[in-house]
Amino acid sequence: MPRGNITVRTLHELYQQLGLPTDSLEDESGFTIHYLEDTFKDLPFRSEPFRPNYFSFLFIKNAFGHYTIDDQQFEVTSNTVYFTNPGNYRVFEWERLEHTCLITFGEGFLKEYVHNDVYRDFSFLLTETVSPRVLTQEQFNQVEELCGLIHKEYKGHSLYKNKIIGALVIALLLKIKEYFFQEYNPIYEGNRSSRIVKNFKLNIERHFRDLISGKTNTQLRVQDYADLQSLHVNYLSSVISSKTGKTISSWIADKTVTEAKVMLQDEALSIKEIAARLGFLETPHFSNYFKKHSSASPAEYRKQYFNTNS
Repeated sequence: MPRGNITVRTLHELYQQLGLPTDSLEDESGFTIHYLEDTFKDLPFRSEPFRPNYFSFLFIKNAFGHYTIDDQQFEVTSNTVYFTNPGNYRVFEWERLEHTCLITFGEGFLKEYVHNDVYRDFSFLLTETVSPRVLTQEQFNQVEELCGLIHKEYKGHSLYKNKIIGALVIALLLKIKEYFFQEYNPIYEGNRSSRIVKNFKLNIERHFRDLISGKTNTQLRVQDYADLQSLHVNYLSSVISSKTGKTISSWIADKTVTEAKVMLQDEALSIKEIAARLGFLETPHFSNYFKKHSSASPAEYRKQYFNTNS
């Protein structure tokens, strides 16, 4: 098993680095669902420290273990739901696993198949740390039914598989919101560093929404994000890097590529139009930037996407 702090973009990549089986996981869509008892056969199990670049929901019907996120450790027991978002340092430990469902997804999946303004309706996705929440038996039964439907679609071969999963994920998020987060506002939770991170995430989300809608045509720089919170740029950079494991430039690059991929799936938009919407003055600059951060040019990505989905 590898040593040290692992940074991973997907659950598939994490399991590979931890030497765990990946047969039940797909790596293309950015979404996974599986039951942990099918993966963790040799218990107890303790992971290496890692920083994931994906959201995760853990639905625990019958299990026991511990979950460490940054400097907080939580005991994970039966009939609970546990949520984490990208970036935080974490370690998980399992002592007993009988019925536990894990769902993971990246921001790209949310944007493409759930809602392109998902944080407006589900602001709890921006939170830094959420302790495990206990469900009533009726609540857990409803969540368990949704997980079963999602798992069935995930293992199926429908032409509309990801769209169906996306619709079911909306239902699941609405249930979680109904149970725990109806009046939730992430800005007022946590210490100062946590609030700075949440404000930064909201600012980057708001700015890209303004870019795509045409309200602005200029990309914000690192200094601009610091100015929005009246912070010194070095202080903001330090907080974001230490709390999320990613630099501000990496956040901007990931967000740019995510939004570009969504637009590239619309054949009505030319690559030149997409570049302009994202604040690039020159299309070649956008193409080079996209390829640097995604390993394919915009034209190559568009071709691959339509070949896969035709």
